[in-house]
Amino acid sequence: MSRRSLIGAIVVGAAGAHSLARAAAAAKPIRYQPTWDSLRQHRTPDWFRDAKFGIYFHWGPYSVPAFENEWYSRNMYIEGSNAYKHHLATYGHPSKFGYKDFIPLFTAAKFSADHWADLFHEAGARFAGPVAEHADGFAMWNSSVTKWNAARMGPKRDVVGQMAAAVRRRGMKLVTTFHHSWNYAWYPTWDTRYDVSDPRYSGLYGPPVPRGVDAATNPQPAPLSFCGIWQRKVQEVIDRYRPDLIYFDSHLTVIEEAHRRSLLAYCYSKADEWGHPVVVTYKDADLPEGVAVLDLERGHVENLTPQPWMTDTSIDRNSWCHVANADYRSATWLVHTLIDVVSKNGCLLLDVAPTAEGEIPEAQVERLMSMGRWLKLNGEAIYGTRPWRLYGEGPTRAGGGAFTEEQTREFTPQDIRFTTKGHALYAIVLGWPRTRLAIRSLGQAAAQAGERVMDVRLLGHRTPLTFHQEADALLVDMPAQPPCEHAYVLRVTMER
Repeated sequence: MSRRSLIGAIVVGAAGAHSLARAAAAAKPIRYQPTWDSLRQHRTPDWFRDAKFGIYFHWGPYSVPAFENEWYSRNMYIEGSNAYKHHLATYGHPSKFGYKDFIPLFTAAKFSADHWADLFHEAGARFAGPVAEHADGFAMWNSSVTKWNAARMGPKRDVVGQMAAAVRRRGMKLVTTFHHSWNYAWYPTWDTRYDVSDPRYSGLYGPPVPRGVDAATNPQPAPLSFCGIWQRKVQEVIDRYRPDLIYFDSHLTVIEEAHRRSLLAYCYSKADEWGHPVVVTYKDADLPEGVAVLDLERGHVENLTPQPWMTDTSIDRNSWCHVANADYRSATWLVHTLIDVVSKNGCLLLDVAPTAEGEIPEAQVERLMSMGRWLKLNGEAIYGTRPWRLYGEGPTRAGGGAFTEEQTREFTPQDIRFTTKGHALYAIVLGWPRTRLAIRSLGQAAAQAGERVMDVRLLGHRTPLTFHQEADALLVDMPAQPPCEHAYVLRVTMER
């Protein structure tokens, strides 16, 4: 290299070297091997760590009866269950009217992918999309793997494809969720009284299983033929729609390990080939730690974690799909959940529940719009942030693990959660203080070197706030009126 070239190379500096490294990586994408060690090379992309909030929806033939929950397809064949009794009274005996007979009634006559994407965007979601296939076996995309899909039957619409286009037009990432590992032994295919035992419908109801094998109570490894179809369906969605986030429901352990490894290797290799950073989430111990992002269904972690994680929960306390007797969470509960999750290095995926006709009920719309208004004012404390050295302070602690959200009491004005971005520290207060707020984690005794507070501002309030950094707490004089609902964000500037 000539002296001039050497000087030029030095002038390029770290930024130029980083660009060259990125270009080299793009030119030579990783070819992941179907081994856990190879799959651990995958890194969670920054878009996911920055996005924080996504929305998806359970929508399918189970939305037609709109009774109890999305397990109706299974429960309607269980004698004595609430769904079975409801089915008898409403549709007749399951031997005469099976689950497949709901498909023509699933019309989606009022469905508009653009309208839904607008709503999700206004709610503040940065990623959104559909349940691609639930445990019922009905695919929501235009599939060549199964004829039991929404493009050929029911709505006769490629729901995944239409939502993919709509969410991307609004700058959001696409999520597709897969629950179809549950389809093995979801239905009592051994029971010859019902259509679930008819081989003509095995593409929907799954392969024959012995009596006593049950997806919920006695799951057993699925045959290789089922595992192959499971994998082909996911790969078809990857190839056709290139989702940014692929979510797997629990129960993946019924899928033979080689198929799980092969699917992940395919997903990650394709994403690198396309220059399309992808996230895969899993539940429980379905995948080894480090190969994907852990999702805690309806749950939290107790403390902040070094690795990003996700929780998925529903706007309905009891159901994931539309039901007639819905019990919706409040907008405040939803905002507080988002804040607590983000403070601990997590992301929230919120489920909404459209009607069979394709409308999102007004009560759900109101809650989403309320979240959107809060995020429009306070989003700088959520999007693109990273955890502080403490997730927060206060008397209310969220339960650790999946299915723990009901253990968490309502948050109080003494509950504060922290996030950081650049030189700003955000203290998010989960209730309106009467006059003076005490932040104990920012007292002089708790402060680390360089943590002298220089300025405190309330987002949505025009002027700086009066404060005093005492030994045991940072004391902040709050204005008489709150600038918004739900939670209140202080932008704290430290001495640099």
